[in-house]
Amino acid sequence: MSARLPTNAASASSPVSARGLVYYLTFSWGVIGVLLLFARAIARLTPMALAPIAESSLSPLQSAIYVAWVLFNAYSEGYRAFQRSFCPRVVGRAHQLAAAPTLLRALLAPLYCLSLFHANRRGLTLAWSMLAIIAGLVWLLGITPQPWRGIVDGGVVVALAWGALVIVILAVRTLLGSPPRAKLNLPDTRA
Repeated sequence: MSARLPTNAASASSPVSARGLVYYLTFSWGVIGVLLLFARAIARLTPMALAPIAESSLSPLQSAIYVAWVLFNAYSEGYRAFQRSFCPRVVGRAHQLAAAPTLLRALLAPLYCLSLFHANRRGLTLAWSMLAIIAGLVWLLGITPQPWRGIVDGGVVVALAWGALVIVILAVRTLLGSPPRAKLNLPDTRA
């Protein structure tokens, strides 16, 4: 008769005990993939956002609008949208995927984390709608003259930077054993 070692529920759920290389690779690819999208947008928009400041082309009214827009975006997009909803969902979905990956989902982990597939109807509708809205706004801003484009881009850069920082913080916390509590918008699996 072989004796089994008693399992301790606390140790089984510790950050490192049940996680292997596949977990860390899948989780990292999902999170880093999303961060790369953010970094690309920040790198492309920052020069446009700084142009009106560098060229001293802002009137006092436009300067006030710039500051107000940046503060508004920091709160509404950075804090309310990214920190409270989007970022916890991205990191939560990365954690959920890494815990039980399939090959296709692991390869497409950044898209999975963005809820662009394998999500409930609400999650898919929201993700694809936001993608279409963002694409439309990018096109519209492309034809917007300075300094107004720079003003809008300034707010977007601040919000994206805030979101990227929150994703990094939540990812580190997840790797240390405290994944975020978030609505993951997973499809209903009940029969």
